[in-house]
Amino acid sequence: MSESPQCLLKIGTIVTTQHSRRRPGARPVARAAAAVVLVAGLLVGLDVALAHGETARGARIAEFDLGGLSREDARTELTKLVTAAQGPVTLVTDSGRADVDPRALGLTFDVGATLDRLMEQPANPVARVGGVFGGHHDVAPVVHVDRAAFDEELDEHRATLEKAAVEGGVHFEGTTPVADMPSAGLRIDRDAAVETISREWLRGHPIELAMEPFDPTVSAQTVQATLDGPAREVTGAPVTLTGGDEPITVSPRSLGAMVTFVPDGKGGLKPHITRKALKATLGDELAGTESKAVDATVVLSGGSPRVRPSTDGARVQYVPTGQALAAASVTGKRTAEIDFKVLEPKLSTAAAKKLGVKEVVAEFTTGDFSGPSGENIRLVAQQVDGALVLPGETFSLNGYTGPRGTAQGYVTSTIIDHGHAAKAVGGGISQFATTLYNAAYFAGLEDVAHTEHAYYISRYPEAREATVFEGLIDLQFRNNTKHGILIETAWSPSSVTVRMWGTKTFDVESITGERTAPTSPEQITLPAGDDCLPSSGAPGFTASNTRVVRNAATGAEVSRHTRTVRYAPEPIVQCR
Repeated sequence: MSESPQCLLKIGTIVTTQHSRRRPGARPVARAAAAVVLVAGLLVGLDVALAHGETARGARIAEFDLGGLSREDARTELTKLVTAAQGPVTLVTDSGRADVDPRALGLTFDVGATLDRLMEQPANPVARVGGVFGGHHDVAPVVHVDRAAFDEELDEHRATLEKAAVEGGVHFEGTTPVADMPSAGLRIDRDAAVETISREWLRGHPIELAMEPFDPTVSAQTVQATLDGPAREVTGAPVTLTGGDEPITVSPRSLGAMVTFVPDGKGGLKPHITRKALKATLGDELAGTESKAVDATVVLSGGSPRVRPSTDGARVQYVPTGQALAAASVTGKRTAEIDFKVLEPKLSTAAAKKLGVKEVVAEFTTGDFSGPSGENIRLVAQQVDGALVLPGETFSLNGYTGPRGTAQGYVTSTIIDHGHAAKAVGGGISQFATTLYNAAYFAGLEDVAHTEHAYYISRYPEAREATVFEGLIDLQFRNNTKHGILIETAWSPSSVTVRMWGTKTFDVESITGERTAPTSPEQITLPAGDDCLPSSGAPGFTASNTRVVRNAATGAEVSRHTRTVRYAPEPIVQCR
């Protein structure tokens, strides 16, 4: 018994040795396989590190290579793809082909969701390694389909795409009902069509749709009975639509253009109006019954802020309105009511009352401007007066006013162009920008973006001023308080004032540093004319300003920030 383990060991040794001799190449093969696995693992690890924050390598949508891009670059490319996909979609069946507007089919490309898919890295290491060496993998775009619009649009093309299959029904030619006698045949498989079109739409090539056998659900006898009965009533007299400020009279001819009789699911027919037909026939009249929601706001009355109430809006719901109108067309009452969706304002009256706009928290005044500049300052101040900046929102001067050109009443005045004085439409608006900036500065609001003038202008505080230029240079600040900020402006021929109303949150101290690093002006000569403004020049220098923001209730310091500005010298300009 004591020798048994030794015998087993010897036997095991002999067997192992014999097995090894039968496969002399096993060990090198195993080593090679391990090396391949190791290299693949290293490649995957390297790709994980390099691809962080980028779309998956080799990702492709509709033959467009979108791998290895930053999120923003990928978004830009996807936006181009959306633009390219706005053309008609060519649908093909055994019966024929039709070019269809993708919007009419209810197709929308979800850029954000598709971008999220592109950012997902493949879980399969083989796919990741393939991407490193130039391989591709298709990423399915996220396409949303409005099924009601999709079915309606395909119904519009039945005569072309489904020639052999006809469901029993009735349509109108003018005011005369016409029978659609049923016929068996092949029809588009609608469920399969949704999947196919969603997948193939962005590829830009004709899309072949699968067909399925179709047997009519409505008999010829039912069609004839409808033609001789209810269909005659549809265009027999007008129908009145109520619900708007004024009733809408729908003529028999308009009813004939909209109403068809479709299967009711029980072997019979019912009157029906599609959303598309209703919009095409009565869209303008129904649009006149709609209204936009109006946000509550804060206005100044008698020198004190008060809330101007919000109002709800109304949008026509075309599907239920069409159903009501179709039903009314076969009854003696012949009236139907427009169905509206209530649109709620973004800022309700109750929410506006909680904003805490109750006192002046900061104000600033500048003056000494010329006539043309003063007119531009008056216009921009008038536009900004009454602006309400909600908590957390960023105010953009360029974004709020929009274009500031001759079409908006702005005139030519002095600007700084390439380091010297010149003239352009809208000159002087920078003085308002400086006034607005300082009001926001002393309110303790967060400075998001501002740019100082190229050289120092004596009527502005050093290192505490701002210029703007439409489309290039903006003034932006964020309401970093828990309360609303109402901007009030006041203009006179000699000065402009900006006041910020809200709830006092911060105390602000401004500390201006000494001028340093003076520089001497250069002399330049410009062609004489309206664009040449002679100047004796002024030295340049470097200045700084420190803003100390403290909590108004406790006095505790919230922030301290120093901004250093290097002003170029104002050149000596001669006009010749």
